[in-house]
Formats: sequence, C-alpha cells, structure tokens
Amino acid sequence: MKFLDFLHDNIVYLDGGMGTVLQSRGLMPGELPERWNLTHADEITQVHKEYFDAGSNVVCSNTFGANSLKFTDTELEAIIEAALDNARAARNASVSDAEKFIALDIGPTGKLLRPLGDLDFEDAVTVFAKTVKLGVKYGADLIVIETMNDSYETKAALLAAKENSSLPVIVTNAYGEDGKLMTGASPAAMVALCEGMGADAVGTNCSLGPKQLRGVVNELLANASVPVVLKPNAGLPRSVDGKTVFDVSPDEFADEIAKLVHDGVRVVGGCCGTTPEYIRALKAATDSIVAVTVTDKALTVVSSYTHAVSFGERPILIGERINPTGKKRFKQALIENDMDYILNEGVSQQEKGVHILDVNVGIPDIDEVSFLKNAVCELQAVTDLPLQIDTSDSDAMEAALRRYNGKAMINSVNGKQESLEKIFPLVKKYGGVVVALTLDESGIPEDADGRVRIAKKILDAAQKYGIAKKDIIFDTLAMTVSADANAASTTLFALKRIKEELGCHTSLGVSNVSFGLPSRDAINGIFFALALENGLSAAIMNPYSADMMKTYYSYNALKGLDPNCAEYISASASFVPAAPSSPSQQLPQAGSEISIRSNSELQKMIIKGFKDKAYDVTNGLLKSREPLDIVKEEIIPALNTVGEGFEKKTVYLPQLLMSAESAKSAFEAIKQFMAAIGNTDKTGTSKGTFIIATVKGDIHDRGKNIVKLLLENYGFDVVDLGKDTPCETIVETAVKLHAPIVGLSALMTTTVPAMEETIKQLKAAAPWCKTIVGGAVLTKDYADKIGADMYAKDAMETVRYAEMILNGKGEK
Repeated sequence: MKFLDFLHDNIVYLDGGMGTVLQSRGLMPGELPERWNLTHADEITQVHKEYFDAGSNVVCSNTFGANSLKFTDTELEAIIEAALDNARAARNASVSDAEKFIALDIGPTGKLLRPLGDLDFEDAVTVFAKTVKLGVKYGADLIVIETMNDSYETKAALLAAKENSSLPVIVTNAYGEDGKLMTGASPAAMVALCEGMGADAVGTNCSLGPKQLRGVVNELLANASVPVVLKPNAGLPRSVDGKTVFDVSPDEFADEIAKLVHDGVRVVGGCCGTTPEYIRALKAATDSIVAVTVTDKALTVVSSYTHAVSFGERPILIGERINPTGKKRFKQALIENDMDYILNEGVSQQEKGVHILDVNVGIPDIDEVSFLKNAVCELQAVTDLPLQIDTSDSDAMEAALRRYNGKAMINSVNGKQESLEKIFPLVKKYGGVVVALTLDESGIPEDADGRVRIAKKILDAAQKYGIAKKDIIFDTLAMTVSADANAASTTLFALKRIKEELGCHTSLGVSNVSFGLPSRDAINGIFFALALENGLSAAIMNPYSADMMKTYYSYNALKGLDPNCAEYISASASFVPAAPSSPSQQLPQAGSEISIRSNSELQKMIIKGFKDKAYDVTNGLLKSREPLDIVKEEIIPALNTVGEGFEKKTVYLPQLLMSAESAKSAFEAIKQFMAAIGNTDKTGTSKGTFIIATVKGDIHDRGKNIVKLLLENYGFDVVDLGKDTPCETIVETAVKLHAPIVGLSALMTTTVPAMEETIKQLKAAAPWCKTIVGGAVLTKDYADKIGADMYAKDAMETVRYAEMILNGKGEK
C-alpha cells in the first residue's frame, strides 16, 4: 500500500525520540548520532525494530542532522544509504503486522537564513536538496521535515523536497510556549505556507509536552485541510543522577494525545524522551478511535512570516502605494535604486491600517526580475504584512514568489490562454492566492454576463492545474465612469454575481473608477461603499485617503464588524484628507505594536530596522553631538524599546534582529568617526567580556549568534568560540580572560551532557565565572540541575542577566 492511501483512511503512528534512546545505548556527549548508522548499524536497526514492534507505521531514518553543512558529500551519502538500509532491515525483522513505511528524516541546518543570518535561501535549498536526492536514491517512502522553528527554513526544505522528489511530505514545526515559532509564525501562517506548497500533512513536534501543545493543535485543526500531525516531547526534561529524564509518563502521554485524536489529529508519535513504550501506550489508547475525516476548510488565506490574513471575515485593505503608475517620485526611486523610499512607503501604509501591501516595480528602465525579488526581501525585513506581488512578467513573478516568506497574494492571472499557462504553474508550485482578472483575448466584456463567463473559464482551467477555488479572487475590473456611465454598475453587478453564484472572493482596484475626474476621493469613497455592499472582499486602495478610510471604518461599524465601534472611534481623529507629498521623507510613526511617536529620528530608524538610514542619521548627529551621548541617549533607548516589545510578545525575533542590525550600522558610523579623528578607544561603552559558545557535538549556532548580536549592541565585548566547542577550550578562555560570564547553547538532547561537563569544569577552574545557558531542550529546572547560574529562555533575558551581573561597569 502507498503511504498516501494509508494516510487517507487511517490514524498513522510515527516513532519516537531516536536521540533519547541512543543516549541510553551509549551515545557519548558530542558524538554525532548520524554516524551510528555506519558504526553501530545493529543498534540503529534494533531501535527502529522496537518502534515498529510497538505499533509505529512510520519510522524516521536516523538522518535528522544529515546534511552537507555537517558532513562531506561522500560521508553524507554513506550515512543516508546506511540509515535507510538499517530502517529496511528493521521493517523486515519486525513482528508487527501493521503497515510499515520508512521516512527520510530532515531537521534544521542550525543556521538562520538571510537577512537574519548568513545562510542564503538558495544555499539552504541546495543543502536540503542534496539530502532529498539521496533519500530518493536509496528508497525512502516519504519525507518528514521536522523541528523547524523558522518559516523561511521550512519553505527552503519543503521546496527542496518538492523539486527533487515525488515522495509524500510531512512538515512539523517546533512551537514555543507562546504558540509561535522562534521567528514569529503562528500555526495558521504555517498551514497557509505548507499547505499552499503541497505538503501532505502539517503539524507540530518537539519543544513541549502534549498538554502544552493543545492550543497549537487546535489552531492547526481549525485551519488545515490536510491531516494534522502531533509529535510532542514526553513533557519537560530534567536531570536526575546525570541523566536526562522527562516528566510525562507513557500512559499520561497517550491519554493526552488520545483526546486530540478524538478532535481530529490524524498522525501521532513522539519526540524527545519518547521511547518505544510511549508508542505502545499511544497505540493502545487510540486503537479503537475511528479516524476523523479530514475536511477542506475552504479558507482563502495569505500569510507573512508571522501571521495569516483570511478573506471573508471582514473587508481586507491592500495598500496600493508601492506602484509606479502615476507616481513620478516613485519611478525616480526605482531608477535610482532608492530602496529606502519603497520601504518607507510600506511601513507608512502599515501604520495607516492596511492588511496587505501591493508591490509593483514594473517600469521599462530597470531589471524587474532582480528588483522585484529584492524589493520583496527588503520589505519583509521591515514589515510583517503579507505582500501582493504585482507584475505582468512571469519571470519576475517566479523570482519573487520563490523568495517570499509566506503564502503570497499573486496579481494577476486572466482568461487569456497565455496567462493561464504562465501563472497557474507558479501558483501550484509556490502556493498563493491569485487575483483573476475577468478579461481574455477578446478584451474586457462590456456586460456582467461576459465577465462571469470568463470567471467560470478561469475556474475550469485552475481545476486542471490542481488549484482550488478558494485560492482564486476575482477582480471584475473597475472602469472609469467618466468614459462610460454604466461602468460602475456593470462592475458591481459582475462582482455580486461572482460572489453569490460562484462562491468566490473578490477584489477591486477601487480608485480606477474615478480616473479623469476632479475630487477623485469623493467618488472613490462612495464606490468603495457600494462595492462592499455588493460583496467586495478586498480593495486595492490608497490608505492616505480620508474618504476611503472613513468608508472602511464606517462600514465595519454599521455591519457589526467593529464591537463597540472601538476601531471607528480610534480612527476618527485621523479622518483628515492629508496624503503625504513625499513619503520618503515621512518618518515611520508606529509599527508591530511598538509606539514610536515620541522617539527621535535615529531611534525610529533603529526600531523599524532601517540600516542605511540609521547609518546616515548617525553621521549627521556626529556633527553636533558626542559619540558616547549618541550611544547612551539614542541607540540604547531604541534597543530597549524593541527589547521590551520582544519580552511582551508584541515584537518577534525578525524585528528584534533587524533593529539590532540597524543599531550595528549606527555603531559602525561612530567607530569610523572615532578612527577618523585618531581616537581608537571604544568611547567607554564596554560593559565587560562575555564568552559564548555552542557546546561540544552541537553544530546548531543560530541561537548563539542571535545572543551575540544583541550583546554586542548593548556594549559587551563578546568572545565567540563558535560551535562544537570542547569544554576545555571554553574553560581555558574563561581563565585566560578572567571572564565574568560564559554563555552556553545546545539544541539537541544528545549534547546537553557536554554542557553539564563544561559547567562542572568551569566551576572548578573559574569559580568567579557565572554561567548562563539556553536552547530548545532546556528548562529552568534542567539548568538548575546541571549547575548553571541562570537559564535564559531567549536572547533578551541573556542581555538583562548580563547587565545585572556587571551592572554596566565592566569587569573589576
């Protein structure tokens, strides 16, 4: 039986935590478990067999960390070949009569992708592609992409799987206690991304126990039209007599998951701490439950790297200002490659309340393929709004979609055969909600019947490409009433029919209706209201138009979409007709839940993550202010504003890191100024030395690098010893520098013993030195048990602790 056929009708049982079991079988601290496929093949085979015998339908090959960043190409191939051979041997030897499949297991690279880190997206795709190709070559039945805590890396892995195999793909992400990924994505956003790209099942694994993941699972079930996967840890880890144990028993584990299987979870298993006994208990607790049928939720959804935007609940505003049509200054910005102008337009429209940003950079004088791709990447570095990628160039569309972090809105396709053949394959491959224009080779029909007919034609074509109706939004084309008195009514009638007869969502470029007329906002506002009453789902509009915004907030209030009229009351003070004449000179006012109205220009640039602007503004300030004053009165307060937002969960990691990068640019301007006047000291800003390292055996350094960046921006001298660092090296460096603090990072349960040994040696050789630890597998209790002085759940806690220890005075 093929895996997808089995998945369709059954509850599927995965295996448990390979790393935990291997530790109990002698895997040494720092030893790479993937090499056991070659050196301890019998042990690996036995572990797989025990999971099969316990009831697993799918075992994951021992290849979680098998990638070309960790192993040479030759060793990587040998490891994957042996891993799949070991799993097959286990399947053949198993006494279970259940259906059995073997999954190629793919975990994260351990690196952050640009712009947050140094790994390019395409390089990440290449890394994952090598592993996928070998998995296909040596006979995997399916692919499991797991423990991803970054949506962008998830996309890279899923894209590599889809481009290099035809195997079924399961994707599971590691969510934190706040129900978000490390880089901010909600479960709904990950469903949109993964389901849009063709994942066969989506879900969550690792990080927490089954009870703590209930909220995440409920959100997945509410949004997913594919089977939902749950593979939690055996609770939280702690150290007992030098060994890692977990606080949820097999029976407790099974009982909690059984409740969620009743709710609709279809694929279950375990992660850290879950031995074959857990799978056996899980199978027994759920064996009599009838699999809940997976239903299509029929949700029309786009997403960014943080959140999903759903059509139909209330009107969606799409900001139209990133578009050169009729905008001389914007065209000039494109020609001059003035990206700051474009970024300011994006941020300003977000502050005005739009939900999605339209991005169009199409003019004859530029390389649109390159510019559109770069614009999308740069915009996603400063705003978390979903983007509508707007171009008639299919090559530019693909370049932008490939790099987009989320499920984009695609503008557009139409009824012409050429358009259908170019755009629909891109929608199918990369996912997206596509705007469909009701025109074809004969032009734009003059009546509603003709536009509805084209809409039906587009739906029929979409079905042939495997694109669901829910992922198509129709634009019935607002034409100017100055040229045709019936233009508005025809557009509205077609819109209403498509909404009611075809059950599809709709979008309009509202301002087109008033072209050639004076006082255009008055016409636009009324037309917008009429369109909303006729079922308009989304409007491409100017958020600086007071008439448009009045209509939007008034409509919501009158339709019961604004409880207590709260949004209307809040927005009413801004109902003044004041469109900015030069958005590039308008500073951001607020964003991502951070109020920055009272901040200085430099603080605003740092808070919003405008690196180049931060550098330029700092240079301007240096003409009249002392460097140290700029650091103390501008840079550090801005970082504190963002840091406090991060701690309150109103700001997410990408925003925190981009702000830190902007502060780094400001510091660079100060350093260059000091060097130019012959002063090479650090302006008295050093708070002390902080040694940081990822422990022996662990090559995952993304968390360490995040902490390093923030510490440096807060004035600490960071000595980075890198990844896979022997404890002796850490201790020797601490003694040599008489360092007051050492920070240790570990992602994998198999490397925590190396962390414990490092702390032990530090306490013996450098008793003055404080240790602070962090990583996905750690808890405060666990950190206490291994002797750490402090457990930090995120980078800002590390900064706060370091400031408390050193009190801002450096070392004594």
